[in-house]
Amino acid sequence: MFCAVVAAAGLRSYGDLTAFNLPETPIWPKAAIVIVVLFVAILALGLYQFHQRLYFKDTLARMGVAFLLAGFPLTAVWYSWPELALSRDVAQLAIVMAFAGLTSIRLFFMRTVDENVFRRRTLVYGAGAKSAAIHQIRRRADRRGFRLVGSVSAPGDASIVTSGRLEHNRSLLDIAIEKDAEEIVVAVDERRGNLPVGELLTCKVRGIEVLDLAAFLERETGKVRIDLVTPGWLIFSAGFRITPFRRYAKRGLDLGVGVLALLVALPLMLLSAIAIKLGDGLRAPILYRQRRVGLHGEVFDVLKFRSMIESAEADGEARWAEENDLRITRAGAALRKLRFDELPQIFNVLRGEMSLVGPRPERPEFVSELTKSVPFYDERHTVKPGITGWAQLKYQYGSCEHDAIEKLQYDLYYVKNHSLLLDAVIMLQTAEVILWGKGAR
Repeated sequence: MFCAVVAAAGLRSYGDLTAFNLPETPIWPKAAIVIVVLFVAILALGLYQFHQRLYFKDTLARMGVAFLLAGFPLTAVWYSWPELALSRDVAQLAIVMAFAGLTSIRLFFMRTVDENVFRRRTLVYGAGAKSAAIHQIRRRADRRGFRLVGSVSAPGDASIVTSGRLEHNRSLLDIAIEKDAEEIVVAVDERRGNLPVGELLTCKVRGIEVLDLAAFLERETGKVRIDLVTPGWLIFSAGFRITPFRRYAKRGLDLGVGVLALLVALPLMLLSAIAIKLGDGLRAPILYRQRRVGLHGEVFDVLKFRSMIESAEADGEARWAEENDLRITRAGAALRKLRFDELPQIFNVLRGEMSLVGPRPERPEFVSELTKSVPFYDERHTVKPGITGWAQLKYQYGSCEHDAIEKLQYDLYYVKNHSLLLDAVIMLQTAEVILWGKGAR
């Protein structure tokens, strides 16, 4: 991106950059502004995701939208600080060159780079049911972080994994050195009495990382597998840090971004209200209040634009929203698709009942059922619920207990690893969810 700006300025001035490199406004701040804005726009469109499953044509489309989105803040900055602005002809040429350069690099990378160079060489100790959980990660995009070099059979394991199976007829260190393994994942079906502690310790002190299956899958999939973890694992694993600084910083971020989001969203909220009135009549209510469970199990009223008919739950029974739900109005379908129905929740954020980022708040009726049937479900209430979150980015809309379990695994990952940086990434990549309509129902 930097080269594109400098090259465009040089071409337009026939190689003389003095006009773009005055003492009071050198060229590098102008290029830096372009770099930051474009980087944030590309990040928001999901083009820096680790587990990316896009064809090149999809990458081109998203790159085009990213450049289009970047034009708005760049125009605002250049209008506010003219001394940092690029001339129109330089800006146009720089954008064309940056787009061509970035897409060419991505095409070259996708077609020629040996991905194994960037993967960890992973040796698995275990060849039974738990080891099979790693082998079930089949998609190429999901294996970008590791390359299996073998599975060493362990006593007591069922004979499930056959591909790359190795017999434990010599030390693990010898096997790891032969396979040039960088890490060993312990995935045995029965640990008691079956772990070669001495051999694993020898590998550890020789610089080969040793980790358990749950930690490996957390790193590679971005979720905590509740079928593999125990309360002890959660207690002694890293994470779950909620310091006073973290609380105050997150609240400050919520207030700052919330006020800005409210100013930007006011026109959209007005249009949404008009759409509801036109579709359901002038006397139809605009807002819908629904009881949800928040921080530490406290119940509050979440605000939403009404997207269902007024008698959606006339019998008082709580129901999941379903695909092609007949209770959803015509205006409501559009609002849900665009996620505009959730805009009033900004007021919940400003009141301190919700955060911008966190697990989605569920209804008390569902929480009561899921807490009884799903392990660790109540742990998601140790942080404030959010308008958007890690689970919303990673999983589809939840409409049953199975979906709730899948989303819980992503929520636990967020609760365990949340930080201001992760919050910022989630907020930016929410743009991808909105623009591509992921998970809307």
